[in-house]
Amino acid sequence: MTGVNRAIAGLGLGVAMTMGAIAVPAVAQDDTIKVGVLHSLSGTMAISETTLKDTMLFLIDEQNKKGGLLGKQLEAVVVDPASDWPLFAEKARELIEVNGVAAVFGCWTSSSRKSVLPVFEELNSILFYPVQYEGEESQRNVFYTGAAPNQQAIPAVDYLMENAGVERWVLAGTDYVYPQTTNKILEQYLLDHGVAAEDIMINYTPFGHSDWQTIVSDIKAFGSTGKMTAVISTINGDANVPFYKELANQGIKAEDIPVIAFSVGEEELAGFDTTPLVGHLAAWNYFQSVDTPENEAFIAAWRAFMGNPDKVTNDPMEATVIGFNLWVQAVEKAGTTDTNAVLDAIIGLETPNLTGGIAKMLPNHHITKPVLIGEIQADGQFEVVSESDLVPGDAWSDFLPESKLIEADWTAPISCGNYNTETKTCGGDVAAVQ
Repeated sequence: MTGVNRAIAGLGLGVAMTMGAIAVPAVAQDDTIKVGVLHSLSGTMAISETTLKDTMLFLIDEQNKKGGLLGKQLEAVVVDPASDWPLFAEKARELIEVNGVAAVFGCWTSSSRKSVLPVFEELNSILFYPVQYEGEESQRNVFYTGAAPNQQAIPAVDYLMENAGVERWVLAGTDYVYPQTTNKILEQYLLDHGVAAEDIMINYTPFGHSDWQTIVSDIKAFGSTGKMTAVISTINGDANVPFYKELANQGIKAEDIPVIAFSVGEEELAGFDTTPLVGHLAAWNYFQSVDTPENEAFIAAWRAFMGNPDKVTNDPMEATVIGFNLWVQAVEKAGTTDTNAVLDAIIGLETPNLTGGIAKMLPNHHITKPVLIGEIQADGQFEVVSESDLVPGDAWSDFLPESKLIEADWTAPISCGNYNTETKTCGGDVAAVQ
């Protein structure tokens, strides 16, 4: 099998989309394996999540063209939790109990993921989560194909320290779980590396925040002391558009106060003029601009499927591809879509990523990923300025006192998501953190 075919290892027609109570099955239900797609198609997160729904339809289409899975066609069941975190749990239950899906691919925010965790545990189903997150979690029924903090946030800080001489830090995020926990880790990391508390500014804003004038003015003042200052952005969703516009309005350039974002990729940048943002940064594990045969083939196939020669790709799409390909391999290895069999089969499986390396599913349900730092270009793409070797995802931070002794390993004899390496016990006080 060529690298191209492995990268998009594929699927086909027979896609049924369920929006609320509307179902349009393309083939008889008994002849299909149903796959749940749980992404916001409306609300503040639709700017990011709609593309991941389309990615799943593309992957399912490609796989079905190859003959499906276990002799059956795959059928997508799509629901819209509408950027409403409690609704994610309701829709996840609907997918599993009513629609009988074999696995679910979905969620973006950590609030939505936290909302569905009890559902997947109770109903013993599988979620593939394709977005960077704050760590401090490993659940038996979840596979985390996005970046853990040691695969994005920590390397981003290291890059700015080493390459830009940054001494003052603005940790700006949306007010929910992922930014709060990530910034808790980053704050401790900065303090451990000799950064004074007064050189760290932390700010949170609601989802969909649009009036950035005062906050950007505060950032500008914070960066005017003579010390090199940078912004670490965990701002999520459509709030990024007015944030970056206000940076430009106030004349904040990358050479003055660089912003490095963890939730801004090609899809978000497609929404506005990026010319004033040239030189600002993002930390991901994939960029569309990466030049590999696997990525070239994926982009071409994706654009053909979407009927748009200019359609962009992004990091969570690659994480979705990786998760889907690993699930297909695990089902083929197990010879069934049974949850317990797939959970056992998937550990240790490997699939090519789109940047030329290999993604391997680890016992902690995270994967190996390279860390890429990219500079925003005038065309809305990123120029890769730094790329690491493959980094294993770490479920629990080494920089928080309550977490550094905790490991996750879902293989025997541990079979635990929060194992204390000192007491040799699972759970305990740290369960509250998880």
